[in-house]
Amino acid sequence: MKASARLPRTFIVALAGVLFAGAAHQADAQAWPNKPVKIVVPFAPGGATDIIGRLVAQKLSDRLGQPVIVENKPGAGTTIGNAVVAKAAADGYTLLFAPTPFVITQALYPSLPYDPAKDFAPVALLAVSPFILVVNDALPAKNVGELVALAKARPGALTFCSAGSGSVPHLAGELFKLNANVDIVHVPYKGGGPAISDLIGGQVNMMFATPIEVMQHVQSGRLRVLATTASRRLPALPNVPTVQEGGVAEFDVYAFFGVLTPGGTPKDIVDRLAMELGRVMADPDVVQRFAEQSAEPRVLGPAAFARFLQSERIKWADVVKRSGAKLD
Repeated sequence: MKASARLPRTFIVALAGVLFAGAAHQADAQAWPNKPVKIVVPFAPGGATDIIGRLVAQKLSDRLGQPVIVENKPGAGTTIGNAVVAKAAADGYTLLFAPTPFVITQALYPSLPYDPAKDFAPVALLAVSPFILVVNDALPAKNVGELVALAKARPGALTFCSAGSGSVPHLAGELFKLNANVDIVHVPYKGGGPAISDLIGGQVNMMFATPIEVMQHVQSGRLRVLATTASRRLPALPNVPTVQEGGVAEFDVYAFFGVLTPGGTPKDIVDRLAMELGRVMADPDVVQRFAEQSAEPRVLGPAAFARFLQSERIKWADVVKRSGAKLD
């Protein structure tokens, strides 16, 4: 008698079930997508994240041959939109367009309605967007060194504004204070528009902002650029030094944009998404339109993006802890 004939019938039935399930799983992955895909943008329509997310959705739709529909779920520092994706089926039909607050909220919020480590699968980092440090033109500081000297001579007298507590520009300011060893007061606003208006008016002294937000005011002479926040100069502003060049060490700040799926999404689908997103980001039209939003492509696949998210989480958690930054 052959060895297989001696196996219990229940074992053979169970083994057949496993093999059938595996074949069905592979067939599902190969058939994906066979219906529209939804990408959740955790911000309101109209901002830079929404504009970039919609561009990615349009181009990804062309690659997949299915509609990719943007659904805006703003609120609570992106945690509302994040939670929608965390609770979605892990089938590749719900994606999260994840900006930097995805990692910042993990340090700022005492509890979250999801587990950032288990409820999401990193797919791809798409782009980064450095900020620039701008000051009101009346401030007597022409570079970062002069700004630091002024802040040290007048501790607690200078102010920096942001679009709200817990935003990347807020924590960029906190990191600047820590690394430059200066006392500058944070003034949070409900949105970038009011913050920039008061910066122009002189009610506050400085701000970390995206170039697209403030360059028209720089060109009109109402604001002055002192530095860029990334570790290297921006191609669009080659004559503007970095904050590190100005003497503030270990200062490398940027917003990022990536895509995640619910945890447990089949690897075949995650890999296919990563491949198609990489092709989207190689499109010259995408590169140009990202540049219009002050963003530059920086593509990482699933494993590298997971490591990137971990390093960003550690960086911002350290800033929150050392600065004592809190939500309003």
